[in-house]
Amino acid sequence: MAHPHSKYQDFEGLREQAVALRRAGLSRRQIRDRLHVDNNDILNRLLEGEPPPDWTNRPNAKDDLRERARELRLQGWTYDQIQVELGCSKSSISLWVRDLPAPERKKRTREEASAIAKRGWEATLRLRDEERQRTKLLAAREIGQMTDRELFLVGVGLYWAEGSKSKPYRRQERVTFVNSDPDMISLYLAWLRLLDVEPERLKFAVQIHETADITAAEEFWENHVGVERGAFLKTTIKKHNPSTNRKNIDENYYGCLRIDVRAGADLYRRIEGWWSGMVVEAKLRTA
Repeated sequence: MAHPHSKYQDFEGLREQAVALRRAGLSRRQIRDRLHVDNNDILNRLLEGEPPPDWTNRPNAKDDLRERARELRLQGWTYDQIQVELGCSKSSISLWVRDLPAPERKKRTREEASAIAKRGWEATLRLRDEERQRTKLLAAREIGQMTDRELFLVGVGLYWAEGSKSKPYRRQERVTFVNSDPDMISLYLAWLRLLDVEPERLKFAVQIHETADITAAEEFWENHVGVERGAFLKTTIKKHNPSTNRKNIDENYYGCLRIDVRAGADLYRRIEGWWSGMVVEAKLRTA
């Protein structure tokens, strides 16, 4: 279910983007196309109080665009190319240049065709990335401020997905969490703090492949969790396996961080119980 204020937050997020684009000098049409807002009433609300850029207020602004469109058409540009260059609609371009002869279609070399296709694909990827970032931004704003209970439930699920668990054939009731994602580590530590786990009960250890920069990884995790080196156990070095097709081998690879909670048997039992309670509630909803 969407957050009760999600529609308001979505609008506020879009307004921030619209205002930023307006102040960057974009026209209403360009902003509409960039944000995919086809409703003029909504566009008016998004830009309320924002004056148009100076160039759109010039008496001859449209005349300048018309003349530039005609120049480009005479140079052999297509409607699509003129639209990208000037930010005008194809219908306006058609009106402005319809008396001009259509450009002669030259047979392109393979290299030219490839270059055009590459530019088109790059533009498509750019638009996709903008849409991806906009969706992520709006989604992030839907979360708002987490309550303690929300963090508590998220932490239980996170631990049960990523933390160590006792097995019937190997009874080990200990609280150990290993992950390579710094954000996951941050959320997990916030959860432990919510549970009043004392910092002195935590021990950390880096786990990393021998081919990586071990010193840099140790410094990275020390800085990330904000503790002195004494809270870290000896780093575990993983032997390099040439047959393993690993992707995370660039300069931003820092291995995994292991977090142990000392004297954690009672906490582990509570985590197991919390998770069981969540499963019971989930089954009731799907029965």
